[in-house]
Parts: sequence; structure tokens; C-alpha cells
Amino acid sequence: MPSHDLLTIGHSNIPAERFLAHLQGAKVDTVADVRSTPQSRFCPWFSQKPLSATLAAAGIGYTPMGDPLGGRPRHDRLYRDGVADYEAMAIEPDYIAGLDRLLDMATRSRVCLMCSEREPLDCHRCLLVARSLAGRGVATGHILHDGSIEPHAATEIRLLALDEKGVPQACDLFTSGQRDRLAAAYRRRARAVAYRRKAPARRNIAER
Repeated sequence: MPSHDLLTIGHSNIPAERFLAHLQGAKVDTVADVRSTPQSRFCPWFSQKPLSATLAAAGIGYTPMGDPLGGRPRHDRLYRDGVADYEAMAIEPDYIAGLDRLLDMATRSRVCLMCSEREPLDCHRCLLVARSLAGRGVATGHILHDGSIEPHAATEIRLLALDEKGVPQACDLFTSGQRDRLAAAYRRRARAVAYRRKAPARRNIAER
């Protein structure tokens, strides 16, 4: 198994037993829950209280970290046209402090970030948090739906390939080098999948 400083996983709709087996197979000691709302209506066994109990019974710690590292920011300044702006979120003091706390936890245990989306490229745990960790030189691995672990560098290669399918080659004329292409791919993917706030309902003239 490749060496990773941190892991991530998306619980999706898999049975609790299978989820636990993935964690145990990766020798995870602590789950850091980065969901802004740690509840699941469709898979209630992944709501905070039953999940923490299941993990505790298996000897795995549980730490909620949705406030500093969640994908649904509370402040208006962290949205762009109603979409969560990951690049703005990444420089927020509370977010940076959350990363510091996460890395401190990782010095004492094998930590796995958890969110809900199955595919890392559909989730802020990859497009925001793992990207920030990579910028700090942290090796992150994503536990996939089959239990295998994909290094974040390999996930970035998939991101570039996916981006190239959706963007005309001419767009690459405006970027120079791999780093710029990757940053543009992150930006476009985040724009496509990040949390969108619902627009306020319009009131009828008679109600005004």
C-alpha cells in the first residue's frame, strides 16, 4: 500500500459494514468529518450520532470538522454568483487554522477525511482540501468506491483529462505550463460541482 500522510473517502450510499471495511483496510485510526451538515437523510447510518458510535465500536475516532473545512461556507463573500468559491475559501483564516489542526491530528494517528460524494472530483474534500494539502507537500490518497487508494497526483491527472474533454484546445493558449493548466482545471471543475445557494424566492407584486 502506498504511503500517504492523509486519506479521504466519500461515504456515498454504501452499507456501513462496507464503509468500515474500507477504513480498516486502509488502517484508519480517525475519521475527520468535513461535511458542513453531518447528517444523511437517505443513509441515516452516516448521520453524525450513529456514525460516531459505529466507528467507536471499531476503535476508530471521530472528529467533526465541517465548520472550518466544510464545502458550504456561511459568509456571502465566499460565494461567486451563488457558487461556493473554493479559491476564496482556501485563504480564510478559519480554514487555514482547520488545516493546521488536521495536520496536527495526522502526526498522532492515521486520519481519513470524510464527505458524502463517491467521486473525489465531485467533492470539495479533493478540489479544495486535498489541493491545499498538496500545496503544503502533504501526500493525500483517496479511498475509492472499490476500496482501492488513488494518490492525489493521479486524481489530478484524471482532472486534467476530464477538463480537456470539456474545454476547446484553444483555451489552453491562455495558459502556460502544467501548473496553470491544472489551476484552470481545478477552477472549472469547482465551478461545475461546488455547492450552489438557492436563490431567494421572488415575491408576487401583491405581496409587496
